[in-house]
This record gives sequence, C-alpha cells and structure tokens, in this order.
Amino acid sequence: MSALQCLVAGAVCFYVIVYYGVFRGVGCSSPVKLKGKTAIVTGSNTGIGKATALDLAKRGARVILACRNKEKAEAAAFDIRRESGNNQVVFMQLDLASLKSVRSFAETFLKTEPRLDLLINNAGVMGPGRTEDGFGAAFGVNHLGHFLLTNLLLERLQQCGPSRVVTVAALLHRFGNIDFPLLASKKDLVSGQSTWHDFQAYCCSKLCNVLFTRELANRLEGTSVTCYSLHPGVIYTELCRGLSLWLQLLMMPFAKLFFMNSEGGSQTTLHCALQEGIEPLSGRYFSNCALQQVGAKGRDDALAKKLWEVSERLTRLS
Repeated sequence: MSALQCLVAGAVCFYVIVYYGVFRGVGCSSPVKLKGKTAIVTGSNTGIGKATALDLAKRGARVILACRNKEKAEAAAFDIRRESGNNQVVFMQLDLASLKSVRSFAETFLKTEPRLDLLINNAGVMGPGRTEDGFGAAFGVNHLGHFLLTNLLLERLQQCGPSRVVTVAALLHRFGNIDFPLLASKKDLVSGQSTWHDFQAYCCSKLCNVLFTRELANRLEGTSVTCYSLHPGVIYTELCRGLSLWLQLLMMPFAKLFFMNSEGGSQTTLHCALQEGIEPLSGRYFSNCALQQVGAKGRDDALAKKLWEVSERLTRLS
C-alpha cells in the first residue's frame, strides 16, 4: 500500500471514529404513543424543530407549529402531515421577538385548544439585531420569549398533567454569563456589535435557558408538570442564518462532514419529552439522550431565582 493510500485510509478511519463517537449521538428509544395529546413546538418550520414535530406527529399527537414565518410554517405543516399520515398538524403564528405576539399566541391557543401536554421551547437565533421590545436578539428570542410563553401556558399544562416543558439549550451555556447591570442599562447581556459579541450573546442566552429550567422545576415541585433542558448535539441548521455570509461559507464544508442532521439533533429533545421514568430529574440537563452535569453557573439556584425575577419584570408578569 502506498503512502498516499495509507494517508487516505487513516483519514477515513479518523473521520468514522470522530463522527460516530463524538458527533452522531444516540437515538431516542421511547416507544410512547401520543394519541389524544397536544404538543407545541416553537421554531418548527425547519431544522430540529421540524424533525421533532414530525416524530411527535408520527406518534399520533396533535402538533402546533408555533412559528414566525407563515409561508414556511404552512409548507412544513403540509410536509409533516403527508409524511406522518397525521392531519392534526397545524400552524399558529408566533414571533418570539415580540412579547405582544407571544401574548397573542397564548391567548389564541388557550381559546381554541383544550389540551397542552408538551411544550417544546425549540426556537433559537444567533446573530445581530434587536427584538420589537428593544432587547438583544438572542436574549429576547431564546430566553425572554420562551419565558413568557411558558408562564402564560403553565396553568393549561398543569390542568392536563402529567405534562412536560422541554427547552433546547446548548453546551455553550458553559461560556455564558449574566451581567444584570448591563441587562438593565442595555437590555442585553453583551455590549458591542461584532460576530464575537453575537456568539457571546448566544452563549449567555443558553445559560438563561438552563437557569430558567432549573428555577421552573423548583417552582413546579409537587405538581404534575416536569421540565428539562438539553444540548441537542453539534448541528448545522438555520440557527446560523444570522451569521455573515463568509462565516457560513467557512463552516459549511466542516458542517457537512461532521455535524449531525436535523433528525439526529432532535433525539435528545424527544428523549426529554417522551422517556418514561425521568420525572424525578425535573430541572436537570440532558445531552446525547442521557443526564449530564451543567456548568457551575448553571447550578446556581440564587442566580436562577434572580434571573426569573428580572425576567418577570421585563415581561411585565409581575
């Protein structure tokens, strides 16, 4: 065998080991059926949200695609109905970058839907910009919009228990920080505008997801509602649409080789939503369909409580 052949063979072996050992992940093994159950999945017109919604529909659930873009969401609903054979897949408009839209969605849902068994807080953004209410995009969409949505739907979840709230966080929460004075003055968790600041803001918003889930579990203790946060895996989806074109082009070859596809990225979400017996683990964090330890800041109950109280004021819940 020539040196070149040896090099190619070695590269292929390395790729297989890395891909299957690190990136590919484990599948959800739950056989649970969901006939008669209702699920909301935010950001479900594409990526892991759409893959999650498809799996829930195949299990018989009524699935609400809670999305901003009507055209894309209705196309996704059509695809899911066709592939799953389940006609109970519908679009309802939700723009998490607008607290007014979140309230309108919740009001419409509560008037028209008698049940809510699963709330999947999946939608997320990484990139520049501000929400309708003036918050940094990542903080406003990834955390604050889902915080308000969950609270507005909490009574219905309790009425239909046992029910679950699943929030898609990320391993990057370990690099996040919460600067409350900065949040008060700038309505964001970072200062500055650059690709690096956008990345920092995303990390901070994912820490908020972990802390939100922890405090939610504390407040729901003794009820029939449980909640979980998770790292979906290393996935290249439309989450990165806010990045500059050159960064997207730079990432694409690596993403095609190593990152999981949307179906693979939905597996831990599905595990948290469906797996029987994990109720005692409410408030905890999962990755690769298994319980994982969060970073030190993600275990800070005082920080979680303060974030909750600040979020209540920012969304005018209190």
